[in-house]
Amino acid sequence: MTYEFLQNYWWILVALLGGLLVALMFVQGANIHLMNYRLDDIQKRMVLNSTGRKWELTFTTLVTFGGAFFASFPLFYSTSFGGAYWVWVLLLVTFVFQAVSYEFQNKKGNLLGAKGFRIALLANGVLAPFLVGTAVGTFFTGSRFTVDKAAIANPASPVISTWQSPWHGLEALGQGHAVLLGLTVAFLAIILGALYILNNVDDHAVRQQMRGTLKVAAIPFLLFFVAWFVILMLKDGFSVDADGVVSMEPYKYLQNFLHQRFVFILFAVGVLLVLAGLYIGVFTKHRRGFWFAFPGTVFVVMTVFFLAGFNGTAYYPSLTDLQSSLTIRNSSSSYFTLKVMSWVSLLIPFVVAYIAFAWRAMDHRKITREEIEKTGHKY
Repeated sequence: MTYEFLQNYWWILVALLGGLLVALMFVQGANIHLMNYRLDDIQKRMVLNSTGRKWELTFTTLVTFGGAFFASFPLFYSTSFGGAYWVWVLLLVTFVFQAVSYEFQNKKGNLLGAKGFRIALLANGVLAPFLVGTAVGTFFTGSRFTVDKAAIANPASPVISTWQSPWHGLEALGQGHAVLLGLTVAFLAIILGALYILNNVDDHAVRQQMRGTLKVAAIPFLLFFVAWFVILMLKDGFSVDADGVVSMEPYKYLQNFLHQRFVFILFAVGVLLVLAGLYIGVFTKHRRGFWFAFPGTVFVVMTVFFLAGFNGTAYYPSLTDLQSSLTIRNSSSSYFTLKVMSWVSLLIPFVVAYIAFAWRAMDHRKITREEIEKTGHKY
């Protein structure tokens, strides 16, 4: 296991965790229906209990994603999480609101009432996927920071990464291309949420609402995604040569796409699976579109990470100092750390198998109106 192999291996794992995180945000996408006036209170609680069985998986994946990035590429973690902290703090706050809302919204005597907590879930449902998508979008637009590794030897100010914008991450909202990806992920979460509820809740009115949501959300999702992808293929990219020197290169991401056949295949399969899930949900009476769109989402998000980091590309470009841009090579942990973590990562298949088993056990029976009206253990 060479150092380069381990760096690539951990970038693939980070990409996989990023893909799973976005796919699991169907929880956020489904919760927008808690404010749907066409659903009565029992139907809203059916949606709530459907997502309530899975929200811990999304939050745990978010934490694991951040932990994996910190352990394998600590310079990115210190630069982004230490500099663009308003984005990450806002994201974590919305997840805290989510956890509290599930637990307390239907308890007697709560101060905000059920509607107040449902508004908090709605905020999480909109902001969380949008912020994650916009943050990943800066992998291609760049951010304003500088990196000076020699500063670690300065006892007066041992700060390696310095953020150069007073907005500390919120300036990404002014980068149109990054915002396009944020909007794409937000509408993708809505689509995945509708497909999941369609599969998991046994109620005719709820299913009709989910199919209606799919028809409405599909159009902006496709428009935002196509616009983001076309711009990406045409824009200049941040290229890294053999000596680690970063420079701008025309059509860099198009070249990455064409020169990495496995990325092209993975992207094509992912897009086809997402479109198949949409087609099943909108144009057929079947309810299993989620099981096409979910893995398709994972594959597409993984290709986004591969386009950003592989084939001699700076995955976190600096707009202030081009040579401060982060690459897989200059931002990773040591060989020893990556090697030890790689042995630990062999446990991942067992964890995935346990999640699949628990998921199947929870979803073995569809959620019905009778369950919500009669069962004591519910959100």
